[in-house]
Amino acid sequence: MRKIAISDIHGCAKTLIALVEKQVELTRNDQLYLLGDYIDRGPNSKGVLDYIMGLKSAGYSVNCLKGNHEEMLVQAVEDARETSMWLYNGGQEALASFGTDEPSSIPEKYIRFLKNLDFYFEVDEYILVHAGLNFVGEKPEKDSNQFLWRLHNPLRDHKSMLWIRWWYEDIDWNWLRDRVIVHGHTPVETDEIWDMYDLLEEDQVLDIDNGCFARYKNGMGQLCAFDLTNRDLYFQENIGIITGNYWYNINAIVQASKYHCFRKTGVHRPYRVSVCHDYQQR
Repeated sequence: MRKIAISDIHGCAKTLIALVEKQVELTRNDQLYLLGDYIDRGPNSKGVLDYIMGLKSAGYSVNCLKGNHEEMLVQAVEDARETSMWLYNGGQEALASFGTDEPSSIPEKYIRFLKNLDFYFEVDEYILVHAGLNFVGEKPEKDSNQFLWRLHNPLRDHKSMLWIRWWYEDIDWNWLRDRVIVHGHTPVETDEIWDMYDLLEEDQVLDIDNGCFARYKNGMGQLCAFDLTNRDLYFQENIGIITGNYWYNINAIVQASKYHCFRKTGVHRPYRVSVCHDYQQR
């Protein structure tokens, strides 16, 4: 039995199917963990959700996390004032895949599925999360104990699990112990994923978002899977059609990056960690 993690599919249904069926060759004995951002930007968000639901119905073990794009869609359905933000970040393509112009017209079964997704999984020695963990607490207005509690319990900060960037330097190694954090959300180039993979024992963090939707950007445009059991990486080139300019706007994320060192080792390593200076682009 293998345990496989995939993140940031972004409406690329054909690519997901190719990765799962041809690269990973998923069986009913395996466990598949999907780390969020199934929708938006790519051409077939509905197809991605249908495939995931179909695998579950067919008896495959599929465990799904919520990403920030699922959160934006749910908010747009519940509050029309949130629609513009979602549309700007790829929601228009998602709506087209459902054959509608209104978030409220998306069938209830999809919204219910997205609303009820988990925020994180603890699997063996791994913590699986969409964006990352917030190790820096916020000072509360009243209860001084809340700060210390949150500081040492990053698994309580669900919002950060969906949105956070630039958090590696704040990792609390005493809290993390021997566990490994696997996440997506911040697109990184293939070489960076391999660099992090090679140093996984030392640094205990792996970003598997290879910017699948950014097929026209060098080093990106692939969907990545990580075999948690055997610690193998799989890459599937995007085989769909991307009509938006999101592959270009990804530069707004990666250009606000810097090289840094992990406090655990004090060794400078070329990890590019993105700062969310991307205005509304999420």
